[in-house]
Amino acid sequence: LMSETLNIKHKPLFSEILILIKYRLSFSVVLSSVASYLLAFEIFSLSTFIILIIGGFLVVGSSNGFNQIIERERDSLMSRTLNRPLPSGNMTIYQAIIICSILGLIGLVMLYAINFRTAFFGFVSMIIYLAVYTPLKPITPLSVFFGAIPGAIPFMLGWVAVTNKFSIETGILFMIQFFWQFPHFWAIGWVSYDDYERAGFKMLPTGKRDNSTAFQIVFYTIWMILVSTLPYFSFTGTFTIGFPSLILILVAGIFMLIQAIRLMQYKDNQNAIRLMYTSIFYLSFIQIIFVIDKLLS
Repeated sequence: LMSETLNIKHKPLFSEILILIKYRLSFSVVLSSVASYLLAFEIFSLSTFIILIIGGFLVVGSSNGFNQIIERERDSLMSRTLNRPLPSGNMTIYQAIIICSILGLIGLVMLYAINFRTAFFGFVSMIIYLAVYTPLKPITPLSVFFGAIPGAIPFMLGWVAVTNKFSIETGILFMIQFFWQFPHFWAIGWVSYDDYERAGFKMLPTGKRDNSTAFQIVFYTIWMILVSTLPYFSFTGTFTIGFPSLILILVAGIFMLIQAIRLMQYKDNQNAIRLMYTSIFYLSFIQIIFVIDKLLS
C-alpha cells in the first residue's frame, strides 16, 4: 500500500517535469544535433552519440524550464500555456528552479565530456535564450532574431562534437536552421496572435498579421532555400551534397515557399497552420536528405 501511495505521489510530479522541460520539443531539437553528428562522423562513437543526445536533451529541457519560470505570470494569461506546471500551481517555483538547475548542470557536464566547445556552445545557447530572447519577447519583435541564434546552435552541435571546432561546415548548418526559424516561428506567432497579444508578447515582425509580416515570411523562406542549397556548390568544406539531393531540397523548398505565398495572399490562420507544419516537414526532410547523401557518397 505504501509503495502504491508513493507511485501515485511521484507520478504527477514526473509528468509535470516532462511538461516543464517541453520534452517533445526538446527531443525534436536534439534530432538536429543527431543529424549533424551523422553528417560529420568518420568513425562512429556510440558513447559520444549517446552522451550528445542525453546531454543535449537536458540542456534544452533546462532552458525550456527556466523560460517557463521567467514567463510564469504571462503563461497564466494564455490559453495554450495556462495549464503548465507553474501557472496551474502543480509545481512551486523553487521545485522548478532546482529541477532545471540540476538538469542543466548535468547536461553541460555531459557535453563537456565530449569536448569543451560542445559544452561552450550549449552554454551560450542557454544564455542567449534566457538572458536575451526571453526578456525581449514583451519588448520587441527583434526577440525572434535573437531567439533564432540558440535555436540554430543544435544543428551545428553534432558537428562540433565530432570535430571539436567551429568551421565553415558548422557555420552553414547554423545558417540553415537560423533562417528556417523565421517563417516557422512567425507562422506560430500568426496562429497564436491573440494569445501572445493577451500576454504582451511581440512575436510578429510588424506586431500585426498584415501584409508586411507575410512578405517577410516569404522573404526569409527564400533565404532559407538558398542557404540550404549551398552544400551543392562546394562552398562548404567537407559538407557537400549531390545533384539529386539538390533537386529534392529545392522541391521541398518550393513547396514551403508556395505555402508562405498563400499565407501572404489570404492572410488567414488556416494557411499559417499549414505553413507551420510544412516548415517542420521541410527541416526534417532536408536533414534526412543530407544524412542519406553523406552515407551513400
